[in-house]
Amino acid sequence: MKSLLQTERECYLTGRRDNLHRHHIYGGGRRALSEKYGLWVYLTGEMHNLSPAGVHFNRALDRQLKQAGQRAFENAYSREAFLRLFGKNYLENEGELKA
Repeated sequence: MKSLLQTERECYLTGRRDNLHRHHIYGGGRRALSEKYGLWVYLTGEMHNLSPAGVHFNRALDRQLKQAGQRAFENAYSREAFLRLFGKNYLENEGELKA
């Protein structure tokens, strides 16, 4: 499936087009769901897992991407479906989006 978050093959964070890695926003047991629903983005190696600034080592960046992923999913489906599939609300401090 195509990414729900981007249409171009470029780093979601920097716009660079070299050294791209595909990052599944929700990993572990939810990686297959990330793939199925397009909840992935391209990141440069540095922003993925090759430097301390990368999402795998930076909790704030990880949360930012999880929030963006939830927003994109809710725009395509619903919050109820997101919670049922992913089991957590990453937007708890934001107003209700699409029900």
